Amino acid sequence: MIHARANWVRPPGPVADGLRIGLLGGSFNPAHEGHRHASLLALERLGLDYVWWLVSPQNPLKPERGMAAFETRLSDAAKFARHPRIKVTGIEAQLGTRYTVDTLVALKRRFPKLRFVWLMGSDNLLQLPRWRHWQGIFALLPVAVVARPGSALTARNAKAATRFRAALVPPSRHFSVMRTPVWTILDGRRSPVSATGLRKAALAKNA
Repeated sequence: MIHARANWVRPPGPVADGLRIGLLGGSFNPAHEGHRHASLLALERLGLDYVWWLVSPQNPLKPERGMAAFETRLSDAAKFARHPRIKVTGIEAQLGTRYTVDTLVALKRRFPKLRFVWLMGSDNLLQLPRWRHWQGIFALLPVAVVARPGSALTARNAKAATRFRAALVPPSRHFSVMRTPVWTILDGRRSPVSATGLRKAALAKNA
């Protein structure tokens, strides 16, 4: 059972009552500057103490073909993070969760005193309705959407954005303690780097 496993999972970094933790999930295939930019922006704008990178064993919406081994992605992400307040973890594999909503339920149960915030790019907000029980994510945690090139404007009118329009608030250092559903948009310098682009470049270089 997922919740039984959650009882013994160790945290990837320091934990103390009231710590504000951003959760950035993904395949990290590979980790790139966009992930780091989103994390640093959230640390600054939302007053977070840490950001955990949740490296997924296998994203159910992405094909296994072209996906680097989980251990490789985890190791490479840890090397790339280069920041004392970014903690890289494969905790989903330990929890036995496959879908984001299940991971968040398990993490909240395991670490009830932490203040979690779900971080995601605006490109993911567009496809969020494809995720399992996606509306439940907004019920579980405050959601911060980082503007990404090519999707920042369209994401504001996406299905998820429209559904929770009344819950949109400006970024705040008190965001992590706001009552859900609540979400915000983090905009600033936009990193154009994507994992897809990096993989294509690597293939072209090795061709």
